[in-house]
Amino acid sequence: MKRILGLTIAVCAIGTATAQETRPASIIPSIDEAPMKAKSYDWNARHQAVLERVKKGKVELLLVGDSITHGWGGDPFDASSAGHNDLWDKYFAPRNTLNLGFGWDRTEHVLWRLQNGEIDGISPKLAVVLIGVNNLGRDSADDVATGTAEIVRTLRTKLPRMKILILGILPYEHEPTTWNRQKIAAINTKVSGLTTDPMISYLDLSPVFLSSDGTLSKELFPDYLHPNHRAREIWAEAMEPTLAKLFGGPRR
Repeated sequence: MKRILGLTIAVCAIGTATAQETRPASIIPSIDEAPMKAKSYDWNARHQAVLERVKKGKVELLLVGDSITHGWGGDPFDASSAGHNDLWDKYFAPRNTLNLGFGWDRTEHVLWRLQNGEIDGISPKLAVVLIGVNNLGRDSADDVATGTAEIVRTLRTKLPRMKILILGILPYEHEPTTWNRQKIAAINTKVSGLTTDPMISYLDLSPVFLSSDGTLSKELFPDYLHPNHRAREIWAEAMEPTLAKLFGGPRR
């Protein structure tokens, strides 16, 4: 057994049937075909756009995640997220930010992208990682946390000078007692333990979105999953003190 950033996973010989059976799907890198099948967006084209942006260099901040991160828009340009340009221009553009958020992605899809050129040849100061909500329906809390740990391990290995800020999975669903809410709480508790490495920090932003009774407002998350513009404004403001401290420089 091998301990990786506070989480324990089985290490088996890669390439054997046994290895594939004992490794959770959350850490087996793979391409995400779901967006194309759903005719949501061209995942491969976004990947190529990221590779082209990386070739230009001068990337200081990475945003790593799924549709919730994808929704910030920014660089590479995505017309579907243009409604948040004001927030991108205030908080992210001045920090030479690259958006590695891809809608529909699970942890294993992020791993594939990190291993296939999306962080090659760059030297960011900081990565903000928010991932795991799309794994909820398939994976156990342990496996989701292990997937996040593997993403962090990959980032630390490929970019050892870069700091990492892990965000707890944001609230999902209206009521605080649902199965998914309880599972998210368990995942976040596990992931928060990765901060034994001094280069890794953890921040749970859930409290800034929830009412006193723990419910999630439709006024902030219209589908109880994706934050709207007001919720993103709250998010950016709440994250800014930590972001500025880890990134360096003035607050935005």
